Amino acid sequence: MKILTISDRVEPAFEHKELPQALAGTELILACGDLPPEYLTRLSTSLGAPLYYIKGNHDIRYTTKPPGGCLDIHARIVKLNNIKILGLGGSRWYNGGPNQFTENEMKWTLWKLQPQLWWNKGVDIVISHAPPRLVHDAEDRCHRGFKSFHPLIRRFSPSYFIHGHIHARFNDPSERMTTINQTKVVNSYGHYLFEIDTGRATA
Repeated sequence: MKILTISDRVEPAFEHKELPQALAGTELILACGDLPPEYLTRLSTSLGAPLYYIKGNHDIRYTTKPPGGCLDIHARIVKLNNIKILGLGGSRWYNGGPNQFTENEMKWTLWKLQPQLWWNKGVDIVISHAPPRLVHDAEDRCHRGFKSFHPLIRRFSPSYFIHGHIHARFNDPSERMTTINQTKVVNSYGHYLFEIDTGRATA
């Protein structure tokens, strides 16, 4: 399955009526937060692909104007073509705004998901807004990752853990990626394309 992930930055090339040829054949879009809802709706419609999303810390308008035809998967496991996907929205708490969670709140969210995770024998892809702590994150309160993501990665070894939130420029796709055990942790800032087949991911 060909998957497009997006976060944090509206790609100018995706605003045109004719989308880049590289996006042809995209079967699923995963949005990792901090993007206008209209952008998500337009991409899903233009590519004719389902779009699953989680909210970032700046996605305030989603409450009154969610992306049309798209599915919020925060704290949910969904399946598409036998691929199991978990969504974890929001950032670390820093000023009390919406879509911000303390470490304990995220830990509690993951604890409540344990029965589903065990029943589904884990997941193939996790999408989040914040990264795991000390992987692609920063030291200011807003951009620290969640420590509680590490036990999730260790126990269930998703093929991909895809996040947003950390703005960075990349000269090569490999610069986006850090591997933890068997899991590829990817910063989806802007966009990232990859393929996954029956639970086994390939870049």
